[in-house]
Amino acid sequence: MSLLESIQSPSDLKKLSVPQLEELAAQLRGFMINAVAATGGNLASSLGAVDLTVALYRVFDPPQDRIIWDVGHQAYAHKMLTGRRKQFASLRQFGGLSGFPKRGESPYDVLTCGHSSTSISAGLGMARARDLSQDGYRVVSIIGDGSISNGLALEGLNDAGRSKTDFLVILNDNGMSISAPVGGLSNYLNRIITGTTYNRWKDRVETLIQKIPVFGQTAIKLTYFLEEIAKGLLTPGMLFEELGFRYFGPIDGHDMDELITMLERIKQLPGPIVLHVNTRKGKGYEPAEKNPVAFHGTPKFDAETGERQAGAGLTYSQVFAKTLLSLAQRNPKVVGIVAAMTSGTSLDEYAQKRPKQFFDVGIAEGHAVTMAAGMAAAGMRPVVVVYSTFLQRAYDQIFHDVCLQNLPVVFALDRAGLVGEDGPTHHGVFDLAYLRHLPNLSVMAPSGAQELVGMLRGAMQCAGPVAIRYPRGVTPDQTFKSGAPAILPGKARVVKNGKDLVILALGPMVAPALVVAGVLKKKYKVDAMVIDARSVKPLDQALLLKWAPATRAVLTAEDHVLAGGFGSAVLECLQAAGVSGIAVERLGLPDHFVEQGTIAQLYEKYGLTAEAMEQKCLELLKRKT
Repeated sequence: MSLLESIQSPSDLKKLSVPQLEELAAQLRGFMINAVAATGGNLASSLGAVDLTVALYRVFDPPQDRIIWDVGHQAYAHKMLTGRRKQFASLRQFGGLSGFPKRGESPYDVLTCGHSSTSISAGLGMARARDLSQDGYRVVSIIGDGSISNGLALEGLNDAGRSKTDFLVILNDNGMSISAPVGGLSNYLNRIITGTTYNRWKDRVETLIQKIPVFGQTAIKLTYFLEEIAKGLLTPGMLFEELGFRYFGPIDGHDMDELITMLERIKQLPGPIVLHVNTRKGKGYEPAEKNPVAFHGTPKFDAETGERQAGAGLTYSQVFAKTLLSLAQRNPKVVGIVAAMTSGTSLDEYAQKRPKQFFDVGIAEGHAVTMAAGMAAAGMRPVVVVYSTFLQRAYDQIFHDVCLQNLPVVFALDRAGLVGEDGPTHHGVFDLAYLRHLPNLSVMAPSGAQELVGMLRGAMQCAGPVAIRYPRGVTPDQTFKSGAPAILPGKARVVKNGKDLVILALGPMVAPALVVAGVLKKKYKVDAMVIDARSVKPLDQALLLKWAPATRAVLTAEDHVLAGGFGSAVLECLQAAGVSGIAVERLGLPDHFVEQGTIAQLYEKYGLTAEAMEQKCLELLKRKT
């Protein structure tokens, strides 16, 4: 039996020697590489955090002690050491293990996470709850150098430092977020730690301290004084010390002996503490070390060669990026803004070719939006490119800084709708509900590549803000033409004529609607009209109010929650116009968080397939008659 197979819970690590723990870390990496090769997942970050995870669980006592992972991209070793190794083949699969820590999956998962920068605030909350209830557990929050620059993390640090409560923050510094990190804080950390001045003086101070006889108050005070000088002048410790933390590090995050020794010492100390740990993203797997961005969130790959599965065709993200580049090349006022997701949004080429018109602000969605507002107010045409699920973190900035002032900011919502295996923290199924009620903001959704091109071109002609949501994956039309005609908000199109009912479809629901229309005609002699809605706000009221009374039957279809979504907007329009006697059915997602699974599996479960749409149409026709 291997060491890994003998580990059933973190308590088993306490029986192992440091060499055995190092062997266990190597086995964890090997198991992880083979498992993720078969399922896909967040490999590079988890490989880099293996040694830190082993050391943490050797020193602390979870689940009594609360270990909180930020984002959760680095938590695969955590899952394997907490009794889930045998289930690991189900990682990110329908009905299987979540790709992130998830409350309810294990008592060791003390916080569900999938978005960054939450661990410090949540950890401080748990520490304060412990103090109030007079419990004795310890709280440890792990956060990366990319995530710590986010506003929420800085707010948590500011409060925790002055709290004086016992609380350990581990800064897992690998020099990266998803893409290479940006911003002053990340640059500061990297410059100090990699600089020759710091490393030379660190060695000299350590040598000097070791030569001082440790006796007498004078020697002890001098030792402490030298340590504090080195810490304040030569390391990032000054920043954290000024906030009220005791700072330790940086230390090698792959030196098991040093990690355990430092954690054992810190464990006994009171108050808020920061331990700075340097790790290497992708550690132990050469393809991931060489290309950590590609292996941050990787599809299935060959474990031996590192060769990843090729894409299946032209994606919406690629179409958007090509279009934005074309627009920026023609107009120097067009600028692209991302929040640490350059590669994820396919904007690498744009960033390379138009560097002066590109801004990656790091994991700071709120800042991205308000900065865009400032640029728009100064005459620029900013485009904020962000995953749908992350834009909701900037809701107040959208409302107060953009919509209230009616500024011409374009929001490009990548990964709108169901995204698949990343699950409920990443599904972009709430954007219509949190956007369409905001005054001045137009909201559109393309059904294919050329519509996305046209909508972005049209948005650039608008005097106010526009949001364009588009799904993950390939487009049904695999042709890119940068000169497609502009599509303005409020303009739907009839894709297929019909007289018996109207299928009013949004975005990716247009393709199955056309399939259903063909089936209805062939099987039931039902003549269905299919309308590509294109625009959720404003709706094309003229078209809707023309055909809804004519057919007296309307089916709306969307890849979004029904509550507050596209179908709700259609009902509101009909009611406001005083239209009655029309049967309306809405196809969409229910009022709960959708689990992980392939998009096809989730469409099947939640009735977004052509077959489910066909049944809805038949029910609608019965109501009509």
